[in-house]
Amino acid sequence: QEQVQLQTQLTQFIIYYILITTTTLISIERTRTMNRVLPQLPRKFSRRFFPNHLSSLSLYYHNPNDSRFLSTSSTYDSTDSTDSTSYLHSHFNPTTEHAQLRTLLRSFTQSQIEPQAHYHNRNESFNRDLFTSLAELGITTLTVPMENNGSGMDATAAAIVHEEMSYSDPGFCLSYLAHSILFVNNLVVNGNDEQRKKWFVEKEAGTYIGGMGMSEPNAGTDVLGMSTKAVVSDDGRGFVLHGRKMWITNGTIDGETTGDVFLVYAKTGPNRKDISQFIVEKNREGFVLGQQIKDKLGMRSSTTAELVFDHVYLPKENLVGEVHHGALCMMRNLEIERVALAAMAIGIARRCIDEMVTYSQQRTAFGKEIHNFGQIQKAITESYAEYMAGKTYVYAIANGLDLTSSGNGLDADGVKLYAAKMAKDVADRAIQVMGGYGYVGEYNVERLWRDAKLLEIGGGTNESHHKNMMRDLVRMGDVLA
Repeated sequence: QEQVQLQTQLTQFIIYYILITTTTLISIERTRTMNRVLPQLPRKFSRRFFPNHLSSLSLYYHNPNDSRFLSTSSTYDSTDSTDSTSYLHSHFNPTTEHAQLRTLLRSFTQSQIEPQAHYHNRNESFNRDLFTSLAELGITTLTVPMENNGSGMDATAAAIVHEEMSYSDPGFCLSYLAHSILFVNNLVVNGNDEQRKKWFVEKEAGTYIGGMGMSEPNAGTDVLGMSTKAVVSDDGRGFVLHGRKMWITNGTIDGETTGDVFLVYAKTGPNRKDISQFIVEKNREGFVLGQQIKDKLGMRSSTTAELVFDHVYLPKENLVGEVHHGALCMMRNLEIERVALAAMAIGIARRCIDEMVTYSQQRTAFGKEIHNFGQIQKAITESYAEYMAGKTYVYAIANGLDLTSSGNGLDADGVKLYAAKMAKDVADRAIQVMGGYGYVGEYNVERLWRDAKLLEIGGGTNESHHKNMMRDLVRMGDVLA
């Protein structure tokens, strides 16, 4: 118990220290990011990202005339004073291209994602047409270099996209993350030229949806304890994969067959870290859907499944990286995954705060609008302060994160640890402020509360972050000196 308390106290201390030094970070990270990215971005960005692309897109939800599937509690708020009018604008949008990307995603979210969110949440279904629309804008290959037919953007851009989409539909955003971060970015960084050419040049974006297989029925946080194995085939020309993967986002899209393609981790040797990574495509013999995981608490517009590999043959060209070196690929990609999940938490919190503020001006009690009461003021203002602290932390880390590097685990863990709990707490307060209305789906916040809980589990549990951060702090010594 004392060790747990010590870990918690140290974790809180490092977070508070980082937030206190935010002003310095803004200046330093802005300069680093602009020097690294600005010379490259204008020509990359202009080719794909342009707001008038939205004019050709149509709404994708079940029935545009059926108001049962649309929120009527408040008007979608596409503004955010922390982005446009405060001195933190340059921290959240380090370059003009980042600001344009945020504008594009905010418009897309308002017109395309918001109208369909309730329907797909209630039906536990994934909106593939909406995903295709994202691909048309270049968003599904956001971090792929331009020479590989991508948009060539950075970690900050990834954070912006995940924040903006999660304002309306965190479930859909989670499926996007599994494709764009866990499959696409992973393959960009760890794959070879032939693999990048095949999946990003020869295959058209939006025609397939990717994912990643790491967790197993009996291996979650202890990921190196996985039992799925890949052995060299008898002919020596490939590998034979055997095992199961559990909780796989995009594991199925239609509920009947596997998803399109996955990066799958498997043991390839006797040692604990002898792990390798493989590309596994749909329709390979022996690769089947175990089950679709239904009736989840949250993220219900993102499909989840168990995948079964029954002696699946994989040619050598499906090996990503070197044999036994998959753990490095895994750790490197976990850093951007955790930053993206933290950015999702920021989007959830911002929406909940907007809903609270709107409701507090519409609801009256004892002859006054309820924002005049101290209890309501406490809930909303504390939520805003925590949201701003989390957002500042997220972009401080994203602005300095090199997608090809590793060794950024302390703050990748820390930012997700803080932001996930913050989003859940803010959503909880939103339900409390709105009372019975907050408890029903029409007013959005109950869905966001359910979605936020996943962020304390997926991509690393809170407890795993405590362990990782404590290990790193001990290794670093006087980190705060």
